[in-house]
Amino acid sequence: MLKLVVVVALFRSFVFAPFYIPSESMLPKLLVGDYLLLAKWPYGVSRKSLPFGVPLLPESRILASTPKRGDVVVFKAPPLGEDDWIKRVIGLPGDTLQMKDGVLWLNGQPVPKVRVADFELPVTPNTHCYSPQFTAKLADGSDVCRYPQYRETLPGGKSYEVLDLGPRPQDNTPPQMVPEGHVFLMGDNRDNSQDSRFPAEVGGGIGIVPQDNLLGRATVMMFSTDGGAEWLKPWTWFSAARWSRFGTGF
Repeated sequence: MLKLVVVVALFRSFVFAPFYIPSESMLPKLLVGDYLLLAKWPYGVSRKSLPFGVPLLPESRILASTPKRGDVVVFKAPPLGEDDWIKRVIGLPGDTLQMKDGVLWLNGQPVPKVRVADFELPVTPNTHCYSPQFTAKLADGSDVCRYPQYRETLPGGKSYEVLDLGPRPQDNTPPQMVPEGHVFLMGDNRDNSQDSRFPAEVGGGIGIVPQDNLLGRATVMMFSTDGGAEWLKPWTWFSAARWSRFGTGF
């Protein structure tokens, strides 16, 4: 039994580990109730890779590798480095980033942002609309949250969808340069994400994140539930599953 425990711990520390999505900061890509598989090796390993931060490895990463723009990563969130968060890599060392009127600027150039069809999120025990203006009813009578959606395309061609609900203070920020050994991370749900646009402080943003804080890269969706399952009603285990999300990649 001890050998099995050790093997599982090593596998989760250095190969793959599950990760649960607890918030809506990465809408529309990730929903509350998603369970994804995290690859632990792409950016190297460090003490933060081990359960409870057991000091069997250096604090700096071994076999370190820089992520690519557009990667979805899990990391130890500054300033305390205790909680695991998930965001998208937007800026790499040497990049300068700024928000201007809701448009992301990277190294002095606007990142292309194209309006696409609204994102419709079914109202479930896991989801509630931000305000009545975003609530809609479908032809079958079901309620959805309908949010303005855009497609951004980073240098190199990586595209992904973001939500922009309207003018917000974070739509305009000062230029920030990413120092060596760091990355600039943002949530796709731009108006509901505490990320590198905000200084690292408890209950606030995360600042520009050290690459040593990276735990791994999101690879594939393992499971997803809308929160409607009840333990004493086994049939709800199947009706609550979001089957169409199983196996989707990043």
